[in-house]
Amino acid sequence: MSSARLPFGLKISFGLILFVIMFWLSMTFGAADTTIREVWNALTFGPLNDKAKIIQEIRLPRELAAILVGAALGISGAIMQAMTRNPLADPGLLGLTAGANAALALAIVFIPGINYYGIMLACFLGAALGAALVFGIGASRKGGFSPLRIVLAGSAISAFLYAIAEGIGIYFKIAQDVSQWTSGGLVGTTWGQLQAITPVILIGTVIALIFSRQLTILSLSEEVALGLGQNIIQIKAVLYVVVILLAGAAVALVGNMAFIGLMIPHIVRAIVGTDYRYILPMTAVFGATFMLLADTIGRTLFAPYETPVIAIVSMLGLPFFLLIVRKGGHVFS
Repeated sequence: MSSARLPFGLKISFGLILFVIMFWLSMTFGAADTTIREVWNALTFGPLNDKAKIIQEIRLPRELAAILVGAALGISGAIMQAMTRNPLADPGLLGLTAGANAALALAIVFIPGINYYGIMLACFLGAALGAALVFGIGASRKGGFSPLRIVLAGSAISAFLYAIAEGIGIYFKIAQDVSQWTSGGLVGTTWGQLQAITPVILIGTVIALIFSRQLTILSLSEEVALGLGQNIIQIKAVLYVVVILLAGAAVALVGNMAFIGLMIPHIVRAIVGTDYRYILPMTAVFGATFMLLADTIGRTLFAPYETPVIAIVSMLGLPFFLLIVRKGGHVFS
């Protein structure tokens, strides 16, 4: 039986099994040698020794952050690819994460002692600004949007906004604080950060799932959506807000993380087809699983030293990006 004929329930069940296995491996392996029993005790709040406490207070919030970030970036990338009908769309490539980083640097300088909710709000505003600049430039010439024009505009705006963030960091001597986010890492994730960021990502995900049917129609063409009575302006506005919430929350938690929103939706479409009622939940599962894998590799590759997770993601994502460009967006066709 071909993959296309398998029921969606079976496909997502397989994805969830992979996710659970990867989560368990990520909780077991790391710089500190831990046993399955210690992991079980940490997760079930059973009898704790020192290693189980390490799992509960350091490793568990870190892996939960990986799950949230992977799901958020995967879903936001899938939404952007559907709305723009651009196979190269990704929050990290279209100015959202760069805008969030620049806004975060400004917030650290001009609002000393800003709390995590303030950082998150700054990232949302920066992500919105980055997206507005990219799409404004992309639509500034006749012919409207084109995949190449949007990617070129995204690259230019991203470089500009990253330069602003770096310049602010150097001039105001806060480069170390800014680099904690721009380096793209999960080190030091706390329960407090998760408490602030989790509701935003969950709300954004739920809204995306509610609008998944409209997103499927919109991904075909705006003419088809209008013909079926869809209010495309309203739908696009809601979905852009969802993308900004998800991308901004991810940046506030771990910093710049490109390519996840590019790769995962392409892989998922090859498995479940073009219906976004199926693509979005599967993308959340696969995005979370991929981030767990990348973080586990980063923690164990040269243990006890750590390889930045953004380096792992980029090593996998850049060849995938080049493959998409070479295939004209049809990687698996």
